[in-house]
Amino acid sequence: MIPELRKKFNSEFTEEKYNNFVNDLNKSFKYPVDFRISETPLFLADDLKNKLLKACEELSKQVTDPTFKVKMKDAVPSHLNIPGETNHPEFFVFDFAICKNQSTGEFYPKLIELQGFPTLYGYQYFFERKIRDHFDIPEDYSSYFNNVTPDKYIQMLRDVIVADSDPANVILLEIEPEKQKTRVDFAATENLIGVSEVCISNLIKRDKNLFYYKKNGKEIPIERIYNRVIFDELSRTKAEFNFEIRDELNVTWVPHPNWFYKMSKYSLPVLKGEFVPKCFYLRDLSSYPADLENYVLKPLFSFAGLGVKVDVTKEMLEEIDDPENYILQEKVEYAPLIETPDEKAKVEIRMIFIWQEKSILVNNLVRQSKGKMIGVDYNKNKTWVGGSTAFHKY
Repeated sequence: MIPELRKKFNSEFTEEKYNNFVNDLNKSFKYPVDFRISETPLFLADDLKNKLLKACEELSKQVTDPTFKVKMKDAVPSHLNIPGETNHPEFFVFDFAICKNQSTGEFYPKLIELQGFPTLYGYQYFFERKIRDHFDIPEDYSSYFNNVTPDKYIQMLRDVIVADSDPANVILLEIEPEKQKTRVDFAATENLIGVSEVCISNLIKRDKNLFYYKKNGKEIPIERIYNRVIFDELSRTKAEFNFEIRDELNVTWVPHPNWFYKMSKYSLPVLKGEFVPKCFYLRDLSSYPADLENYVLKPLFSFAGLGVKVDVTKEMLEEIDDPENYILQEKVEYAPLIETPDEKAKVEIRMIFIWQEKSILVNNLVRQSKGKMIGVDYNKNKTWVGGSTAFHKY
């Protein structure tokens, strides 16, 4: 994106540097990084950065408007609707494909998905620091936005997740956290703000209160839950736990679990703007678009690309027994963007927000691919996927 920085980075890159970088990341935490780390960051040119900022501003206004929550009232499955829903999720993200206008040659973002759920907030802090330790990233370039510094970023995470509680009374909640692909982020979060991960199966409920055991056997009351549980995974994993998730509990959820559904693929058909592809609830279509080859079929309740169909036909759609659980979304063509030694890599950029009285764009992460899809398991689909970040001139 910035030719001189790209050329300089590529010319100075070595496998030894990359391996030292990866090893440094892995030895920084009690868990290794269980996903592929990209060999390179993205250097954002001002034109694309400004388009991303415009897209984020437009979409943030839509999803934080009170009418959005009303439109999403049916998004949460009834058996997973948890009391105490908040007006806004404390953490949310927008995923944009980077595309190219073939007429003008300009790059632009197009919304792929959104998520009212935490991403690698802790890990990205360390990633940005470590990549600077091993590669020459200009000092006047940053991965942060809105005058957020690394120190301020940590303080924002602490303020939102821990608030006025003792970190010992705050937990990061997951299903078997030590087995999750994002477990390195749990370790990074503990390093940053002192909040430990706890498996949902290890919680104890008495009346309306929850407790967990420290390693020394001491029982600790829980005041706040940094929620990383995808609750529809409870059925798939058959996880057993000692309370009813729809109980009223004396805990504060951060973010509230209902936002995982309300700000998700379910939201895509109601969002509008130049950076949003056409999208429909399959249940609402009495006839299908004539150009189905230009659409993808997505299940509403899945993640990491599971169940997405890219070669859609009328026959395929007519065979679906539960159209209420699918959306039909206009295909977005990722542009080959980042120069690498063999071919250009495609890019998806996740713009990361924190809510503190208002929505604040704070950071980003980047996924890159040389395959047909981004975010699909490499070993199963032969899709090259790497996680990184984007730097822009501050």
